[in-house]
Amino acid sequence: MTLIRVHVLVSGRVQGVNFRWSTQEEAQMSGLTGWVRNTPDGRVEAVFEGEEEDVRRLVEWCHHGPSMARVDRVDVQWEVYTGEFDDFRMERGYPW
Repeated sequence: MTLIRVHVLVSGRVQGVNFRWSTQEEAQMSGLTGWVRNTPDGRVEAVFEGEEEDVRRLVEWCHHGPSMARVDRVDVQWEVYTGEFDDFRMERGYPW
């Protein structure tokens, strides 16, 4: 079992189309932890932690997202697994 962490930024028509909600649902069904939120510049940002196969599957899902979304780009940054999260949550608002 290999645990990994990834930070993604998804660009396109990804706000107002249930992208965050769908990402949370997909992550929870896969047993992943982390968070997802909208950014002020119109992207969706997320951090996923969990088993490598499940994280990779969710990153691949981000390339199309829910049916109403139009994904133009997915930037992926592989990071060191921290285990800091207890669950997967949708964050509302911007932290800055």
